Amino acid sequence: MLIILAVALFSGAAAFFHSTKLSDRLSSSDDQIGIVRVEGVIMDSESLVEWIRDLRNEPSVKGVLIRVNSPGGAVTPSQEISRAVARLAKQKPVVVSMSSAAASGGYYISAPATCIFANPSTITGSIGVIMELTNVADLMEKIGVKRQSLTSGKLKGAGTPFRKMTRDEREYLQSIVDDMHDQFVRAVAKGRHMDLKEVRAIADGRVFTGRQARTVGLVDKLGGMEDAAAELKSLCGLSGSIPTVEQPEKKRPFIERIMSNIHITLDATGLPQGLLVR
Repeated sequence: MLIILAVALFSGAAAFFHSTKLSDRLSSSDDQIGIVRVEGVIMDSESLVEWIRDLRNEPSVKGVLIRVNSPGGAVTPSQEISRAVARLAKQKPVVVSMSSAAASGGYYISAPATCIFANPSTITGSIGVIMELTNVADLMEKIGVKRQSLTSGKLKGAGTPFRKMTRDEREYLQSIVDDMHDQFVRAVAKGRHMDLKEVRAIADGRVFTGRQARTVGLVDKLGGMEDAAAELKSLCGLSGSIPTVEQPEKKRPFIERIMSNIHITLDATGLPQGLLVR
């Protein structure tokens, strides 16, 4: 255990100094390419939005490559990151490289980019919004448990799992989903310079392969990360070997850094229910 802890401490220290070095490189006078990685389910936007802002404000960063490998996630974080990408693309070339998946929230983030690359087999699109609600009313009745609640209005308890949804509640919640979907569609139309009717025709939640997405106008070119990087250098007027700068590793509690280096995690949270872009 002492040997393992010593190795973990050394690895943690190396990661810390490596992250500091990456942060210092943002003030470099050399031309650089910024890298943004969007990985996994999107449930938070703060660190990514801050990093995108740093890259936007740094003169030495001439363009940004965004690598997306995400099936989607919560609506608001996806929207916030998408807006950050749109602001970035107004000032510098931004090229998205889609990995295995860049669907729903992953596509929301990608849409404002200058150019989008997808692999032929990438799963993307899925322009839609879903609200998932659990109903346990029948189960409660079977076990003889009754729940009473007092609300300030007839729609305050909409979505409660303890009784069946009324018609008014369904219409109310559906209007929320529809409004968020409309925001998603408009963001795609604006980012991709497409007609709203054209986007609505394919924004029914379906997914596309990268090859299909190119046919309907959701991506620009087929290729991997290397192809996307070459396109970005061309858009920036750069050639040869260009240094890249990635987001410094987020600082975590000391004990968590140690445990993560020996493949033990302290975080066992699950995914919350609610509004997701899918």
